[in-house]
Amino acid sequence: MCGILFSTNRYLSQKCFQNALELMDHRGPDSKKIINIDNVMLGHTRLNVLDLDKRSDQPLYSNNGRYVVIFNGEIYNYKELARKYSINQRTNGDTELLIELYIKLGSRMLSELNGMFAFLIYDIKNNNTFVARDRLGVKPLYYSYYKGDFYLASEVASLLYMINDNSIDRLGIRQYRKLRSFFNGRTMYKHIKSFPSGFYMFNNKLTQYWKLLQGSQEAPDPEELYDLLDTSIKYRCISDVPVGSYLSGGLDSSLITSMSGVKHSWTVGFESCNEFNWSKKASSLIGTQHNETIINFEEFKKTAKWMINKRKEPLSVPNEVLLYEMTKEVRKKNTVVLSGEGADELYFGYDKIFKYFSQNEFEVSAFDKLYSYGTNNDNEIIDDVLEPFISSGLSGLELVAHFFQVAHLQGLLRRLDNSTMLCSVEARVPFTDYRLVERLAGVDFNHRITNGCAKYPLKQLAKKMGILSDDIIYRKKIGFPVPLDRIFSNTLSGTGENMDNWLDFNLATLGVPFEKEY
Repeated sequence: MCGILFSTNRYLSQKCFQNALELMDHRGPDSKKIINIDNVMLGHTRLNVLDLDKRSDQPLYSNNGRYVVIFNGEIYNYKELARKYSINQRTNGDTELLIELYIKLGSRMLSELNGMFAFLIYDIKNNNTFVARDRLGVKPLYYSYYKGDFYLASEVASLLYMINDNSIDRLGIRQYRKLRSFFNGRTMYKHIKSFPSGFYMFNNKLTQYWKLLQGSQEAPDPEELYDLLDTSIKYRCISDVPVGSYLSGGLDSSLITSMSGVKHSWTVGFESCNEFNWSKKASSLIGTQHNETIINFEEFKKTAKWMINKRKEPLSVPNEVLLYEMTKEVRKKNTVVLSGEGADELYFGYDKIFKYFSQNEFEVSAFDKLYSYGTNNDNEIIDDVLEPFISSGLSGLELVAHFFQVAHLQGLLRRLDNSTMLCSVEARVPFTDYRLVERLAGVDFNHRITNGCAKYPLKQLAKKMGILSDDIIYRKKIGFPVPLDRIFSNTLSGTGENMDNWLDFNLATLGVPFEKEY
């Protein structure tokens, strides 16, 4: 939806702050605004999705004039909350509801919100801040304490511009080089952290307001699961601009597309490497106007370099480039797109690793072998990444499930937001509705893999709906395939496995050495 920016540095020029905000113009091409309150600066770039009226532009003041908010995301149940708490709005959007609800409830408001959000509310009278991020981390948020000042932004590049210090976090680089992502709040930069999902911060103190708990309930029957998913999808189709859907031809995207009733669906691939036959078949069964995006190898490398330099961060997986190229085409017809992230994490769609730990005790070495990428043997970093999960007392499959639902999913959501917002398109993720997440996480592990069949309840639901064919419902998960061996063949100095080449390509583009010292 937007990009947000905040600084308490009284010596930071407004021109510098404005330049940092302009680095996020793609996040909000429809309006841009900065306010300066006694050298505390708040900035916002807006992508119009809900309530297109200029009165909802941000930063937005509360009705009493004491508070001001910058907000990225959507609160899907904002109309219900306005009625429940008798909030009379000047506008028709969710931003005003957010700030007025905070005045009424304080931090207790967070348990009422159904949506994806990252926001800051500044109390002008008391000179303090309240910051919060949604439960699963669908919307990104980064912060920095640097030389006594506090900075906040939707993207790393804007923070880097303000603090002007790109010192490398060696552990962050090691995480990326081993696991192609960042964990436990780290980024590749020493002075920039990722704000934790499910937390809020008041006066610099972090507090967790939501925690995903594993349970031992029976699996929901198809009717209950349908109602949960249907409600989630309907919420995520609330928009004043057109909504489309990604459609790879796999189970997750096909379910979402068929239940949403959107007109347009989208897929992407290479001329010689794609799954267009599956997405065409799914589109034909569902009845969408289907769109294919085709890219070539040289275009892939050129786009990847541009994305890396634009974001000042490495990309996670090669699919991120395909997502971006596809979403550029989405933008021509839709401003909002539905995506299927979350289903594999909740319903054990990664067959190999979940099946192994359903039959064996947890061992770090086994997890490393099944989860890590490339040929990097930095085993110490695996221990560091898993430490919060191991120290929490989790074990076996429960530990692995929690890692995927909390840590691994964060990487997928970060990838999705990065790729879509670069195109000024808002991605919405029905499988991350917290009510659906809590219900599915409460299901006994044996119900998620039944007779060796991963995501069994979702497949049951798809069968009962009677729209998708069995070969789509039960086919092996692929995603958007990228032939790294053909893209990076003989293009980098030295040799190595394909994923090593991809990771090193990212770091080299940023000018970061990837020798053993990291």
